[in-house]
Amino acid sequence: MGTLAGDFAMAIQVNLLSHSEDPMRSLYMAYRTCYSQLTPQQVAARVEDERIPREKMHNFIVERLKTGHASPLEQVWFEFAISGVSRAFSHQFVRHRVGISFEQQSQRYVTYKKGEFPYSIPKSVEKAGMSEKMEDLFGKAGALYEELVEAGVPAEDARFLLPNATTTNFKITVNFQSLLHICDLRLCTRAQWEFRRVAALMRAEVAKAVPELGGYLQPKCGELRTGYCDESVEDWEACPIGRVRPHKDALFRLYDQYRKGELQPLREEDWDAIEGIGAEVAGGG
Repeated sequence: MGTLAGDFAMAIQVNLLSHSEDPMRSLYMAYRTCYSQLTPQQVAARVEDERIPREKMHNFIVERLKTGHASPLEQVWFEFAISGVSRAFSHQFVRHRVGISFEQQSQRYVTYKKGEFPYSIPKSVEKAGMSEKMEDLFGKAGALYEELVEAGVPAEDARFLLPNATTTNFKITVNFQSLLHICDLRLCTRAQWEFRRVAALMRAEVAKAVPELGGYLQPKCGELRTGYCDESVEDWEACPIGRVRPHKDALFRLYDQYRKGELQPLREEDWDAIEGIGAEVAGGG
């Protein structure tokens, strides 16, 4: 019964089942409809006979994405199967309500046989040497669950015993705009580790199927997203990738100095360094 802590990452499975037939064409059509005198039918005809080649479509989309025009992204969708995730994860997952549709394994209609319910134990519990105690408790909960069911208690009531560690399964459909938002938040190193894992697997699946879009699935500090961290300074300092991402406060201070004309002037030693580098380059040529 259950899943050993060391195997937890392998227990989570994320598979891309389907997606918009031609995501790049869909995005191009959506964007071009907003910015062209041509009708959508005329644009579609030019795409169909390749008067508008794929490279041109891609370049146009990239430029539009830089503007933050997001509504066309809602017209591209991805369908995922997700399994082996905990109920602790699912409570977080369903908080993403816009642009995403969930179907989740039911604990009302699924009765665990012999009281054996699947579960996962975090690695932190294993490292603390407490996994056996946790599994023992789950075993007792499973035994009592079986007693309740045999006594005629409906599964929907017997499930009150089940822990957040009980694993569950999802089938979801999500549009690209919502998926970007999920990754903005859940690929951040501050996000709960299980959600980071799921988001990373979703990103990997999209990157394989539609690499032109998969690269945009980043934490919000990614170079294709905001490019800076907007968490607290303390969290930014503690972040393992914080050193390669500026904090928003630093950007605001720099802008404020620029606005007030208080940027520090280059010093003589700065010019010495600049001229020294120039001399080295010239000498090396």
